[in-house]
Amino acid sequence: MKRLGKELTRVSALTFMIGVLLSGCSTPKATVDPKDLSYLYNPLKNSINPRYKVVNQTDELSVLAVKFIGSELFFSEANPSGIPTASMFISVRLFNVSQGRILADTAFYDLDIIRDRVRDEYLYKIPLNVEKGTEYVTDVKVFDKIRQVMVQSFVPFNTNSDNNRYNFFLRGHNRQNEVLLPIIKKNEFFNLVYAKGNLDSIFISVYKPYKEIPYPPSMVLPEKPGATEPDTVVALPYSDTLPLMFPKEGIYFCTTGRDIKEGFSLLNFGTEYPGMNDPSVMIEPLAYLVSPDEMAVLKADPRPKIALDNFWIKCGGNIDKARELIRIFYTRVVYADYYFTSYKEGWRTDRGMIYIIYGPPDKLYKSNEEENWGYRRPVAKSKWGSIYTVEEEYLFFSFKKRASIFSDNEYSLSRSETVITYWDKAVLAWRKGIVFRLDNPDEF
Repeated sequence: MKRLGKELTRVSALTFMIGVLLSGCSTPKATVDPKDLSYLYNPLKNSINPRYKVVNQTDELSVLAVKFIGSELFFSEANPSGIPTASMFISVRLFNVSQGRILADTAFYDLDIIRDRVRDEYLYKIPLNVEKGTEYVTDVKVFDKIRQVMVQSFVPFNTNSDNNRYNFFLRGHNRQNEVLLPIIKKNEFFNLVYAKGNLDSIFISVYKPYKEIPYPPSMVLPEKPGATEPDTVVALPYSDTLPLMFPKEGIYFCTTGRDIKEGFSLLNFGTEYPGMNDPSVMIEPLAYLVSPDEMAVLKADPRPKIALDNFWIKCGGNIDKARELIRIFYTRVVYADYYFTSYKEGWRTDRGMIYIIYGPPDKLYKSNEEENWGYRRPVAKSKWGSIYTVEEEYLFFSFKKRASIFSDNEYSLSRSETVITYWDKAVLAWRKGIVFRLDNPDEF
C-alpha cells in the first residue's frame, strides 16, 4: 500500500471542530434537524462531490481512496507561496456495524491540493484498521476551508470474504490511474487488480444489460426481474497488468472461481453514459411520463430529435418553457445516475424514479439498511383563539437496502408503506409544463 504523501498531514480533531463552529455562528432562521441528510442528494447544497472506494489490503488493513475532481475545487493564490492551492480537511470515522454501531477507527487530515494543469483528478488514500469478518460503514466529512462548506458521505464495506468486491480495484491500462467507479467504455483498456495477492485465473460472467424501469410507486408489484443467469462465462489467466476491454453493453461479473457467487462487477452502459445528449437516449427516461403506446411511437420515429422536441414543446406550450423543462428533467436524470447507479443506470432505479419526478428530497434520514425521503406538503395552519400554529407535514418514501451480488448501492421502494404517492398528479403536472412540487398550489 502506498503511504500518504507529504500534503496529507494528520492533525487534531479539535482544529476541525473549531473551524466548523466558527463557520456556523450566524443566527439560525429556522429549526435545524440534525438528523436530516437531504443535502447528500442536492447538488445545490454540495459544491464538491468526492468519489470514494474502499479496498481490503490485508485482514487488518483496508484503504479508503478519496478522489477530488479539479473542476469542483476552489484554488486560491492567497497563501505564502502564491501557488494556486485548494485547502481541504478530511474527517473519517469508521463504525463497526456488525455489533451495533461501534466506533472502530478515526482519522483527521489536512490536505493542501496544488493545482496541476496536466491532470484534473487528485487521489488520496487513508488507511483504516479493520478486523476480519466484519461489516463497516465509513462516515467521511470533507471540509473546504476556503469556501467554508462541508460535504458528508457514508461508504459501506465489509471484510467478510477474500472474494468479494472490496478486494478488487480498477486501474487504467495506459495512464495507470486508479479508477474508483466500475464503469467501463468501449475501446478503453483497463487492468483488474486483486489486492489480496496472486490468482491463477479470473472468471468473467457476462450478463445482459438491465433495461427495465420500475413500476410507479402507486403500484404494489414486485420489481421486474433482470437476467439471473449469465450468457457466457470466460476464464482468463490472471495478471494485474493484463489489458482488458469489453466493448458491448452489459454486466461483467468477475470472480476468483467459476462457482463463487461473489466478486467485482464491471458495467458498460453504452457510449453515452453518463451524458444525456443523444436524443434516442434522452427518450428513454420519458417512460415515467408517457404510456407504453406513446413510448413506442417516440422510439419508432425516424427523427428522434424532432420527436423529443415536439414532446417537450407540447408539454411547455412554447420553446422557451420546453427548454426549461428539458434542463430540469435531464439534470435530474444525470444526477440520478451519479447518486443511484447500481448494476443499472441510476435513473432506472426506484430512488432514481422518485428523484426525477419529485426532485431532491426535503428530508432524508439514512441508516445502514434504509433511507427515508420526505417531501414537504402544503403548510398546515391552525388557530386556537388568537394564536396561529404552523405545522410542516411530509410525504415519505422508504427505501430498503437490498443485497445484490452486483452492487452495494441497490435500494428498493417499500411500496406497501407508500399508499398515497400523488404519482398521477405529479405526472400530470409535468405533462402540463409544471415542474411538480408537492407543496405547490393546486393551479393545474
